[in-house]
Amino acid sequence: MPLTKLTRNGQVTLPAEARKALRLKEGDYLEAEVVNDVVQLRPVRVVDRAAADRRLDEIGRQVKWAGADPEPSDDELLERVDDDIHAMRTAEHAKNRSR
Repeated sequence: MPLTKLTRNGQVTLPAEARKALRLKEGDYLEAEVVNDVVQLRPVRVVDRAAADRRLDEIGRQVKWAGADPEPSDDELLERVDDDIHAMRTAEHAKNRSR
C-alpha cells in the first residue's frame, strides 16, 4: 500500500494507481467522509445549478402530465425530484460503504 503525506496546507497526493483506477484527473472533485476512523474519498460531479435548472425547465415544457392524480404544482414536482435525488444518493452512498 503506497504511503502519502499530508502537507502543511492539508493537501494529500493520491497515488497514481488510485487516480488511474478511479479515472481521476486534475480539477476533479472528491467527497471526503470519516467512517470508523478511516477517511473515505469518493469522486463526485459538480453541476452548475443554474444551467441544470434551465435544462430541466426545457425538458419540463416538453412533458405532458399523464398521471391519475391531479398534476402536481411546480413546487411539489421539485420536492419530488429532490426526494428522488436524495434517495438515489443515499442508495449510492450505502452501496459504496458496503464495498
